[in-house]
Amino acid sequence: MQEGVCLRQARTFEERLAAARLCGEMLGLTMPVLVDNMDNAANAVFAAWPERIYIIGADGRIAYKSGAGPYHFDIAEAAAALTRLTIA
Repeated sequence: MQEGVCLRQARTFEERLAAARLCGEMLGLTMPVLVDNMDNAANAVFAAWPERIYIIGADGRIAYKSGAGPYHFDIAEAAAALTRLTIA
């Protein structure tokens, strides 16, 4: 693994949280990391396969949804959506 992170599948939510914290630290992430419940409900609702970029507005609603990734991500379009949210 290029990043040096290899963990076994979490069996409890607490293990999943611990894994997320560890990965965030090891990868040097500075953005919030959200963790799905053990039933993977967010994954099912947000159609995480194939990967997509989602931007959630302050009202909790989806403000932007990218094309299926990684080949249909449009970073400029996502950046423009973020700009629109910060101006609004």
